[in-house]
Amino acid sequence: MSLVRSQTERGVATLTLDSPSNRNALSTALIEELLAALAAAEADGTVRVVVLSHTGPVFCSGADLKETAAAFGTGKPPINRLGEVLTAIWEGRKPVVARVAGPARAGGLGLIAAADLAVCTLDATFAFSEVRIGVIPAVISATVLPRLSPRAAAELFLTGDTFDGARAAEVGLVTAAVDAASLDAAVAGYVAALVRGAPGALAGTRQLLRRRKSDTFRDDVAELTELSVQYFGSSEGVEGILAFREKRDPNWIPDGA
Repeated sequence: MSLVRSQTERGVATLTLDSPSNRNALSTALIEELLAALAAAEADGTVRVVVLSHTGPVFCSGADLKETAAAFGTGKPPINRLGEVLTAIWEGRKPVVARVAGPARAGGLGLIAAADLAVCTLDATFAFSEVRIGVIPAVISATVLPRLSPRAAAELFLTGDTFDGARAAEVGLVTAAVDAASLDAAVAGYVAALVRGAPGALAGTRQLLRRRKSDTFRDDVAELTELSVQYFGSSEGVEGILAFREKRDPNWIPDGA
């Protein structure tokens, strides 16, 4: 039975964690299927946006602790592969939107933070619960720390306290928190906006958001100017400007979008 379901429609690949019996825990099997699904979406030229969703009441409970306990002494717990998933989401060319309709813990928060945009319900709960079982949120800090202020990160990492969707939005873990009835519409709104962006420009903007600045302001501006000129002269830039002047959709927008 598949633990990650994939469906593509009108340029959107929806990857659904489908292991509700263990609260969509990050087992080795689920991680491998998620990696395969992400790779397939990345390779599919028709896919413009990836939505990460879930079945059951829990988005993701973190590492599969039953499998982790069984792996003591082998050096191969599921957490070994989590970094691969975070990297695939963080470094992919296509925007990722997380749809969070229920609680997330530990490693599940790493997935949410890796996504470009994340929408949760107001009553969803979150916790960096690692310290309470004697471990640290090491791997997920790669995606989580860029999202949180230092004070919020210190509080939430060190206390392990549970917080709700409104606080998650306040500290930057998610983009927006909405009531449950509005979740799908909010996700659809972000997706509709994203598919109107040019694929190459979206990929470039993702890199821009993650780039390291040059040593001096002057060098930084020079590098960014060169980058801007490159995109204005690209085939997408030429098409986008022409479409704007001709008051039509550019050729990269999927039919029906």
